[in-house]
Amino acid sequence: MPREKGRKVVASNRKARHDYAILETVEAGMVLTGTEVKSLRMGRASLVDAFAQERDGELYLHQLHIPEYTQGTWTNHEPRRTRKLLLNRGELDKLIGKLHESGLTLVPLSLYFSDGWAKVELGLARGKKSYDKRQDMAERDANKEIHRALGRRNKGMD
Repeated sequence: MPREKGRKVVASNRKARHDYAILETVEAGMVLTGTEVKSLRMGRASLVDAFAQERDGELYLHQLHIPEYTQGTWTNHEPRRTRKLLLNRGELDKLIGKLHESGLTLVPLSLYFSDGWAKVELGLARGKKSYDKRQDMAERDANKEIHRALGRRNKGMD
C-alpha cells in the first residue's frame, strides 16, 4: 500500500488562538499506541483542555482526548493518558528554556497526519487578558466592515 502524502488535519484547537497570543509554533511527533493511531485515522480527537508540560528534560502532552478505538479489544488505550512528544534535542532545550520564562505555556493548536505520521502543532503562547480579546474582536469587526465597504465601492453600489 503506498504511503499517503500531504497533510490531513484530524483536530484543531480554534479556542487556543482566542485565549492565547501565539508567539511561535513548532511541529512535534507523539509516542502513540496502535489503537490510538487507528482512532485518529477515523478523525476522532479533542484538543480542548490539552497542554504540554516539561518533566525530566522531556515534553509531555496532557489531557489530549483520543477516544477508544471501536473495534479494539482489551488492548485498547486509555483516552486521556499522558503522551510523550518527540522533538530534536536542540528544539527541546530551546522550548524548555522559553517555558521557564514567566507567563509562557505550550498549547496544541492542531493534530494531523503529515505524510502518514501523526504530528501535533504546538504554540508557545502567552495568555490574553479579557481586554486583549475584546480589542482583537473589535479589530476583526473593523476589518470586516472595511472589506465590505471596499466590495460595495468596487461594485459601484456606493
